[in-house]
Amino acid sequence: MREGERVTPLELFFDLVFVLALTQCTTLMARTPTWEGILKGLLVLGMLWWSWVGYAWLTSVIDPEEGTVRLAMFAAMAALLVAALCVPGAFGTEAFLFACAYGIVRAAHIVLFTIASRDDAALRRSVTGLGISTAIGVGLLVIAAFTGGALQLCLWGLALVLDAGGPYLFGADGWKLVPGHFAERHGLIVLIALGESIVALGVGAKVELDAGIVAAAVLGVVVAAALWWVYFDVTAIVAERRLSQTPEGRERNEMARDSYSYLHFLMVAGIALLAVGLKRTLEDVQDPLQLVPAAALLGGAALYLLAHVAFRLRNMHTLSGRRLVCAIVLVALVPVTVALGISSLATLGILAATLTALIVYEVLRFAEVRDRVRHGIDPRPG
Repeated sequence: MREGERVTPLELFFDLVFVLALTQCTTLMARTPTWEGILKGLLVLGMLWWSWVGYAWLTSVIDPEEGTVRLAMFAAMAALLVAALCVPGAFGTEAFLFACAYGIVRAAHIVLFTIASRDDAALRRSVTGLGISTAIGVGLLVIAAFTGGALQLCLWGLALVLDAGGPYLFGADGWKLVPGHFAERHGLIVLIALGESIVALGVGAKVELDAGIVAAAVLGVVVAAALWWVYFDVTAIVAERRLSQTPEGRERNEMARDSYSYLHFLMVAGIALLAVGLKRTLEDVQDPLQLVPAAALLGGAALYLLAHVAFRLRNMHTLSGRRLVCAIVLVALVPVTVALGISSLATLGILAATLTALIVYEVLRFAEVRDRVRHGIDPRPG
């Protein structure tokens, strides 16, 4: 196992490929703002997320910059890039190529993990189980490439469940991880996703700027900053300490799997949906959002908050009632804004105000505890 907890430059380089994958997924959903389009975008994002997660676990065991591992990482990056390029046609003309590229990414991961586990029987058993679920998942994607409609969506959903569910079904006893490194990798990917929401503001804006576009851009940054605050102000600090303090072995592995591999996907998915809503908002800030884009904008932020509620519940065994209430309010606002025909700019303003109110409340209500957490005195926030 690696001894250092620093994320290497090659890992950051690898993550940059995921930026394109995330951008492609949000673009796919924004171009087809229907429930089916949203579902397709999330399915593709789920598969690409799981491929990224595999390498986050792998680089806790091996140094990605050593010897032939570096070359294998470059090959996986190339395959992931091809998969990302295939996203717009992942359910059509590029479906088979996507399945093949994804299969190469996953195969390289399994091979590297197998090499790393040659002297560790427990890890080797876990890798074997993961290899089985991965092979089934890739096989289903290949079959799905030659189908269409509801059957294709079902095959994709089954492939995602089986591939991502492998570590759950085959147990977590044999896996290894470096807590600080593992937590940092996931924190950085959340940061990358938030960066995508900023990119969405630029992509959605018109060539000629006006007061409405400028206002929407400012409000979009307020929203992104609020989501950053929700994660990085206290949550990320407490979660990393909690993971580090958990005894090595099954308990720590299960916490990492549930809190980071699974629940962080919901955070990233929420940010991706938000980016879709921001793109649609910037197209015409005076027009009201239709149901699906409104659900993406407000519901994406709500999903992000609900993931944080589950994240805290899994790690600290306590419920964040304030974030749960805020998420419920945002979901309830979706039909209201659509029914009343509220402009997309006003809807974005409501979202920014709601998230700002949540941040202000938490800062004032838990000022003392927050200060102790941030200065390493008390690992448990209020």
